[in-house]
Amino acid sequence: MKKSVLVLAVGCWWCLGLVACGGGRPKDPPSGLSQRVLASQGVTSAASFGGLVIINGYNDTLPRLAPIGAGSQPGLMAITPSRNIVAAFDASSNNVYAVDTFREAPMGSVHLAGPTTSFVLPTATSLGYAAVPAASVTGFSFTGAVQEMNFPTGSLITTIAVPSAETLVSNQAGTQLLVFSNDSDSITVLFPAIAVPPVDTSCFNPPNPVCVIVAEPTGSRPVNAIVSGNTAYIFNCGYECGGLTTGGQPAPAGIAIFDLTSLTFTGTIPVNGATFGFLSSSTLYVAGKGSPTGPLCASLTNSINPTTAATYCGTLDIVNLTTMTDPYLNSPSTEIAIPDGYHDRMDMSSNGQLFVGSYDCTNIGNVNEPSGEVRGCLAIYNTNDNSLIIPPDNGDVTGLQSFTTYYKEYVAEDGNLRVYDTLTDVLLINDYLPEGNIDIVGYVGDIKSIDSF
Repeated sequence: MKKSVLVLAVGCWWCLGLVACGGGRPKDPPSGLSQRVLASQGVTSAASFGGLVIINGYNDTLPRLAPIGAGSQPGLMAITPSRNIVAAFDASSNNVYAVDTFREAPMGSVHLAGPTTSFVLPTATSLGYAAVPAASVTGFSFTGAVQEMNFPTGSLITTIAVPSAETLVSNQAGTQLLVFSNDSDSITVLFPAIAVPPVDTSCFNPPNPVCVIVAEPTGSRPVNAIVSGNTAYIFNCGYECGGLTTGGQPAPAGIAIFDLTSLTFTGTIPVNGATFGFLSSSTLYVAGKGSPTGPLCASLTNSINPTTAATYCGTLDIVNLTTMTDPYLNSPSTEIAIPDGYHDRMDMSSNGQLFVGSYDCTNIGNVNEPSGEVRGCLAIYNTNDNSLIIPPDNGDVTGLQSFTTYYKEYVAEDGNLRVYDTLTDVLLINDYLPEGNIDIVGYVGDIKSIDSF
């Protein structure tokens, strides 16, 4: 069966399913809530069960609702642009579980050929794509693939061989996938709708209609991207990710400008470090370390940087896309020092507070027995007045969620779900949140707002 027919059949199945279950989308979800957030909750003891927990985002409380099943260790989550489907990866089974957010009910799961740290649901259809770096298929000699998931049928449609596929980013229509592979200086561009099931090896002989591989001209280890229209801003990790120039010198970090129509690089903006970012109009906020350790914290002398016992720091650069410049580049007196680690989370509140998160950072002190400096993997940069806060918490930041109608930010850090007041950039304390936490039993791995509020 041709791929186009398969996709059409999946879409028809989903539409028919909606009609069969009641003639269309329900007016209100079963919970009766209009401001819902889902948190992935992993098992941490015999007293907890894994699943997706519904939170009442109006007052940050847990309604008396059973979690939605998603395996025993759900963590990383993805959501469609229209918020009609959310999915979570369960590390205990290598399954991706999808949920119909209108009905607050499971709609199917798909077993992947290995773990993933990156998957996308690019459109409102019930299809998703996952980068699976260890994927293999009997009879084929490759390791690594992008796997296309069909949630209603609980099956894989196509496994597209991409060696060591680690991270993927979709264009806004879901017709192109940018795939980043570990220790690679190239980008793989896939056109998944025309891949041939069940196993497509087009990337063995590119370029072709399914697969184009484009070398990054500076050899700087591209690792991620932000897509805006027909432009992709590529994060070149450089020496932080082992990148070397042709002369064997540390490769610089930068933002490469990639045209999605011509599939060519049109320019590069050097930055201090680049693994993740956030785009706001013509400003691109970029986080990274620039080297395996990052710069010495003591060498970054900007007055907004808090004093710390940590030896190494990451940096936050603010790139002007109009002038294509980074005024913070190689400027220790102005560079913004954030916790080290690998930066892969960033979000901005409705009032301009930029939350930056990493994992495997240097933790200082103990948040449960505070004495002196306490520091983890979270930084909050105030874009309005150029101030910086490193909150007194510990652990990896694995999820961030802002809201358009509230001055608050949900932060999943070290398995806890914190709620920050973005007017003060401290934990929100009130009658519902006496300690600034939403007390979910188990490890909170990620958070997604399934309503727009």
